[in-house]
Amino acid sequence: MLQIFFDNAGAISWLILVLGAFAAAIFLERFLHYHRVRIDSREFLTGVKNVLRRENIIEAISICDATPGPVARLVKTAILNSEQGNKNIEDVLESAGLVEVPRLEARLTWLATIAEIAQPLGCLGTVLGLMKMFRITQINGPFSDISMLSEGIWTALISAALGLALSVIARAAYNYLIERVNTIVLDMEKTSSDIVQFLLNPSEEHNNSDNKLQQ
Repeated sequence: MLQIFFDNAGAISWLILVLGAFAAAIFLERFLHYHRVRIDSREFLTGVKNVLRRENIIEAISICDATPGPVARLVKTAILNSEQGNKNIEDVLESAGLVEVPRLEARLTWLATIAEIAQPLGCLGTVLGLMKMFRITQINGPFSDISMLSEGIWTALISAALGLALSVIARAAYNYLIERVNTIVLDMEKTSSDIVQFLLNPSEEHNNSDNKLQQ
């Protein structure tokens, strides 16, 4: 089967394979990145709050610096602005979030583009394969047989199959990564809201924690 591919794959088929390798590299890089930045935000925030209750700002910032990902960076931003007396922490975090989200979505548009163009490219390869087949028929006329036409047929079929396969796989990979991004963004929103409430009303937060312990 591989020999058939190498003998009959046209330029479009090789282009689709190159795009497939590019899509695989994007998926792997983004998957590993999301795995690194995905943290247990509840445990992280609890540790930061415990340090802040002891008024140890430097240690709290150190915890944020040692923790990868946008959640930790947003918490650090909130702490720094709180120390500077900035009461508009929510606005600052919203602006910081607008910077973090594009970082998470980086290169995903390439994956979506590959998913969109793979199938049309496969159709283009199919058309070129059929053109090759009819060209052979035109040249050889009634003397054309299946062995002469097989190269064009194989080129058409290989291009169509590769284009369809890459389109389906790239679309599935894109949707999976978008779901990972949405999960991280949701963590960012919840954590931002929680740290703002803690920094603006530390006494109320402390009372709520005591009540939970008593219950």
